[in-house]
Amino acid sequence: MLQGTGSDVGKSVLTAALCRIARRRGLSVAPFKPQNMSNNAAACPTGGEIGRAQALQARAAGLAPHTDMNPVLLKPQSDRTAQIVVQGKALHAMEAADYMANRDQLLGAVLESFDRLTAAHDLVIVEGAGSPAETNLRDRDIANMGFARRVGVPVCLVGDIEKGGVIASLVGTRKVIDKKDAAMIRAFLVNKFRGDLSLFDDGVTEIEARTQWPCLGVIPWLPAASKLPAEDALALDKPPAPAGKTLKIAAPMLSRIANFDDADPLKLEQDVAFSWIPPGQPIPRETDVVILFGTKSTLGDLAFLRAQGWDHDIIAHARAGGRVLGICGGYQMLGRRVSDALGVDGEPGDVPGLGLLDVETVMTRHKDVRPVIGVCAVTGHETSGYVIHAGRTAGPDTDRPFARFQDEADGARSPNGRIAGTYLHGAFSGNAFRAAWLEQAGYEGQSSLDYEGAVDTALDELADGVEQAVDIDALLRLAEAPGWRRKA
Repeated sequence: MLQGTGSDVGKSVLTAALCRIARRRGLSVAPFKPQNMSNNAAACPTGGEIGRAQALQARAAGLAPHTDMNPVLLKPQSDRTAQIVVQGKALHAMEAADYMANRDQLLGAVLESFDRLTAAHDLVIVEGAGSPAETNLRDRDIANMGFARRVGVPVCLVGDIEKGGVIASLVGTRKVIDKKDAAMIRAFLVNKFRGDLSLFDDGVTEIEARTQWPCLGVIPWLPAASKLPAEDALALDKPPAPAGKTLKIAAPMLSRIANFDDADPLKLEQDVAFSWIPPGQPIPRETDVVILFGTKSTLGDLAFLRAQGWDHDIIAHARAGGRVLGICGGYQMLGRRVSDALGVDGEPGDVPGLGLLDVETVMTRHKDVRPVIGVCAVTGHETSGYVIHAGRTAGPDTDRPFARFQDEADGARSPNGRIAGTYLHGAFSGNAFRAAWLEQAGYEGQSSLDYEGAVDTALDELADGVEQAVDIDALLRLAEAPGWRRKA
């Protein structure tokens, strides 16, 4: 099990790298994360949803994503509530305090999923959540030491030197957790080092002396990691794309933005300037296309969007002949009205949308989660991806769908075709579709990006870098049969 001294230390990426390394060594390997908090979710072929980080890890392991890989997924929909997804199925929304008081009741489902994975594979690599040093959360924990202790799985602790204070974070973790938790940690890794690795030799020696844990590697900052889909919205907080590109795409950073990795293929296109627009900043007037990505709370983010003044920017952009694309929750926002009488998506409400598409959305308790294959009505190209949404959208503009999945029409387009909405996630990963869509949007370059191939290349490059920096043999020797199964 990989645990971290904090969030965003690289646990997800290292788990993916280790899955790829183990697979290359001929092992049947699977990723596992007992509890994840993310609005970036992936639809599994057998049904249900998991965090996209676990889907990427499954890909690194050569597996299709499965709900057992992430049995508890928390999808925040307000500052205090989150939707609870257990073994792929959305249950209900819960206040954070209530969840914390009752989360140990989900341990049975977590152990069920873990047992199935360990029975089916040679190796399971477990990813923790947050940090075991958050001792105020230790009671009823199912994500870090609560899980590790319950199943008897050895832990390797990961510290992030890029943030600074890595000695204090590793040594401090040893000091604040109790002795039995500390005994589960067998080694540590230092991640994201920039520069001459030998300069940290004394740091490693000090950490080893203070913790009595061996260091199994100091991992350099690996450029391949930035080419992989990001799970955490913190990854969106980056400078705007450089000027001088032939097509300018802008995307507002919604407060509950979800599945924003839909943007990743566009960001890699050579002559596309893709910019995330942070709160408080207007959408630039020279923008060619505005994309509203998905959200876990359509009503909440409609209010957030209006509070930033983005509604005026988007409407003015559309009136000037600019293009607007809404994906999932973004599609719902483009319509005339969004109604959520049951509070499925957050607080109950009935509010006007942006009015750029002649459609209305009614939220329903049923959640549609599945992979899809179809033909884009805009470009004529076959495309594939997944849908993962609550709500039903209808209205005159749906007579001009965005895509067709077998006999099912998806999405809507305005009469002039410049405003479009779809429930389809992942479409931009398809090279032919993406190239055709960009051309229609005014792209003057020639797309040569093989996105899926680029992701696999990045996974291999990441695995190469980790394998050079880490004593993989020693790390694998730590692996043990789960103790709770032996006790049974």
